[in-house]
Amino acid sequence: MENQNKMHSEAVLTNSDLSEQIKAVTKDSHVRAENTELMLSYQRGQINLPQYKLLLCSLYEIYQALEEELDRNSEHPCVTPIYFPSELARLESLKRDLEFFYGKDWKEMLVVPAATKRYAHRLRQIGKDNPEYLVAHAYTRYLGDLSGGQVLGRITQKSLGLKSGEEGLAFFSFPGVSSPNRFKQLYRGRMNGIELTEEERTGVLGEAVLAFEFNIEVFDGLQKMLSETENDNNTLQRHATHSKLDNGDREVAKSLQIPASLNNASPLFRMILGLCVALATVGMGIYVF
Repeated sequence: MENQNKMHSEAVLTNSDLSEQIKAVTKDSHVRAENTELMLSYQRGQINLPQYKLLLCSLYEIYQALEEELDRNSEHPCVTPIYFPSELARLESLKRDLEFFYGKDWKEMLVVPAATKRYAHRLRQIGKDNPEYLVAHAYTRYLGDLSGGQVLGRITQKSLGLKSGEEGLAFFSFPGVSSPNRFKQLYRGRMNGIELTEEERTGVLGEAVLAFEFNIEVFDGLQKMLSETENDNNTLQRHATHSKLDNGDREVAKSLQIPASLNNASPLFRMILGLCVALATVGMGIYVF
């Protein structure tokens, strides 16, 4: 069985187009990415404002690095065929969304986990040393966003209570792409036509796997950031309450506490708590490593 799997993998790498090869080697990573807590929240339609705002911060850092390197290497023979800034660029859309949620000083409020910094550093590194590897990151990011953009946009709109066409959802919109399916066919065709040596092809495939691993680490980092900040926020609130109350007042406060069952049952309460977490995260500049 092991030999058969090895032969199958070798056949895929030898006979398939680059897009099919990437799909084959990233299959397991793709499943793992879909099962991160953040993505499961999306699939259940339960994305909340703190999650979305912090996700936008990380996407901005990632796309800033990716698009700057694509621009800088736009005349590289491996980058030129898949260079579609007018159709695919996300950076300006992310800037509009961040300004909508954070205000004009949004750049001063960006908070990202260490995994996001590592992802951006990798993009800048390969842009300098191995520009052909940018093909893997551009393909997994852009076509993934283009494929799921409309569905995820609707989920975000509904979950956050935003009106159709309202600001804050620009990231999911691709006004330069009239037909996502036709454009994806064009993109794959261009990518499959890139001439790569065997060593370069192996490197691109390895980079595609790495791209998924970076995304998984970013998703987990964001969720950890929210969870730990929530715990820290609750601890600070409890400490502040107990330090200000005498024993008699504490008994009164205890009698007025909201039961845990009500907290678990009330989506409104959970949303308000989540918003407090986001504000604390941005205001204190907390990074989780």
